[in-house]
Amino acid sequence: MSQPQKDRPWLFRTYAGHSTAKASNALYRGNLAKGQTGLSVAFDLPTQTGYDSNHILAKGEVGKVGVPVSHMGDMRALFKDIPLEQMNTSMTINATAPWLLSLYIAVAEEQGADVTALQGTVQNDIIKEYLSRGTYICPPEPSLRMITDVAAYTRQHLPKWNPMNVCSYHLQEAGATPEEELAFALATATAVLDDLRGKVPAENFPEMVGRISFFVNAGIRFVTELCKMRAFVELWDEICATRYGVEDAKYRRFRYGVQVNSLGLTEQQPENNVYRILLETLAVTLSKNARARAVQLPAWNEALGLPRPWDQQWSLRMQQILAYETDLLEFDDLFDGNPAIDRKVNALKEGARAELAQIDGMGGAVKAIAYMKGRLVDSNAARIAGIEDGTTTVVGVNKWTTGEPSPLTAGDDAIMVADKDAEADQLSRLAAWKSGRDNDAVQSALADLRAAAADGTNIMIPSVACARAGATTGEWADVIRAAFGQYRAPTGVSKNPSNRTEGLDELREQVDLVSHALGRRLKFLVGKPGLDGHSNGAEQIAARARDCGMDIAYEGIRLTPQEIVDAAAADDAHVIGLSILSGSHIPLIGDVITKLKEAGLSHIPVIAGGIIPEDDATKLREMGVAAVYTPKDFELNKIMGDIITLVDPRKLAAE
Repeated sequence: MSQPQKDRPWLFRTYAGHSTAKASNALYRGNLAKGQTGLSVAFDLPTQTGYDSNHILAKGEVGKVGVPVSHMGDMRALFKDIPLEQMNTSMTINATAPWLLSLYIAVAEEQGADVTALQGTVQNDIIKEYLSRGTYICPPEPSLRMITDVAAYTRQHLPKWNPMNVCSYHLQEAGATPEEELAFALATATAVLDDLRGKVPAENFPEMVGRISFFVNAGIRFVTELCKMRAFVELWDEICATRYGVEDAKYRRFRYGVQVNSLGLTEQQPENNVYRILLETLAVTLSKNARARAVQLPAWNEALGLPRPWDQQWSLRMQQILAYETDLLEFDDLFDGNPAIDRKVNALKEGARAELAQIDGMGGAVKAIAYMKGRLVDSNAARIAGIEDGTTTVVGVNKWTTGEPSPLTAGDDAIMVADKDAEADQLSRLAAWKSGRDNDAVQSALADLRAAAADGTNIMIPSVACARAGATTGEWADVIRAAFGQYRAPTGVSKNPSNRTEGLDELREQVDLVSHALGRRLKFLVGKPGLDGHSNGAEQIAARARDCGMDIAYEGIRLTPQEIVDAAAADDAHVIGLSILSGSHIPLIGDVITKLKEAGLSHIPVIAGGIIPEDDATKLREMGVAAVYTPKDFELNKIMGDIITLVDPRKLAAE
């Protein structure tokens, strides 16, 4: 009996990068040796937001959530002994995507690679950055221009490269319903293609439509998520055919990579996350006609801190067992003709079409950013409320919370700790790079970049020249900032209380009583110091405090410690809440506390939230932080009660 013909498996990736380019290179080569079939590069926040490692905003953030790449020397070290012509490299980079792609091209040229053979993806999706992740630089219009500049450039010079990866992953992390994830991602894709139409010859446009890829999230409701992926496939085919007249079916194919949901990974009983990750993987692999082209899985202990190489290996083995030990790849689509699946897919498509019509009526995704952001904040509030009141079960969090201690989390090395010397090492190499380059050549290349930004020349042409000349990430981005301006996206947190009142009456009464005792309305300042743009938690804390009757001040992301202290003085804040998810909590919160003392404001209590290991929480308390909250503290009303108690002058007088 002949063996059944098996489909080729998807690309196996691990999202990785940390500390330094040299350390990340060793990690990549180790993962490739273990059977990983593609690279997925995580860059640190200074690199993502266009700052050199020595910038004041980069302090404490260098090498924390990814690898720092300040210049071509860093990119060279990152891919040392990895032949780029043979790789399929995904780079999670958005605002600085033209620059990082330019560095990648320059290093590939240096390796002697055929640049036209390079395969991979730059994420290059700014709209979702305004909505959920916050690593944008410029206003929407020039940002859209740079996205389509990259696309037009790759058509000519890197024909196998995916110039944009429409990223709905972070939309779900920010609370999007399946219908919102579908609609907001598709609206982003059409905004880009509408702009790209004028930059490529008409005969080449269908081929460019075919090069747009997507990066999605798969949550724990895996039947719904599977249906969402089938809906994505059908809606994209429909949009490509009707809106853009693409006749060749291969150019209408919905090509996507996926990372399964990190939002649902729990700090409590973290070993349960292994099952969650597996079930979420099934959502994007079971249905052949909606199967991912590339899959990267988080590690089981991601809610605790940085995963170790062993943790990443465990996630990789999960993919390999599914692809090579099971018979999944031997069958046609398992769900075609299933009436329950068809009903759910059609319902999701109907909901997504209604959202798309709303966004189109506003003038498209760029014009609808504030609307979409508000929807995400409201949807996330509803998600959190469901966990708080128990209507949504999360095993080990709000049900079956007692259990045996996990041996997986025992010991001092249960999670990886960021290299404390990495930042100093990076700064030293940055200084050496600048002193050893031809500064005249750099300045000339930057002048050409400035001119291109002004006259509409494709931004990639001078960017590649800047990379070859030795310019740095910060220098490139400073030209872009000067040319196009900077931008602060809407926070999505309205000053007006929401209609969500369940369980808040007692808290509102307490806020009123404490405010009366204080002599004015309790003022709560929510701040995000540093470059961490993951604002979902800060938004929900601010919104709940508002609904409890507090006077809130929340200006969004990317503030220096000094700006937060200045705001506390100007607003006469009663309490300051700091949210940091990048692992930079110790240096950044330390700076805020020092500057509060210098300003004579050390009487204002500070609370902190983030992915903070217990040892770090102890250090923060020793610094003077009044309370530390981590993902296990999901009951927002309890946090509100703590804030009220913290500033209650009647309690303080009694003490």
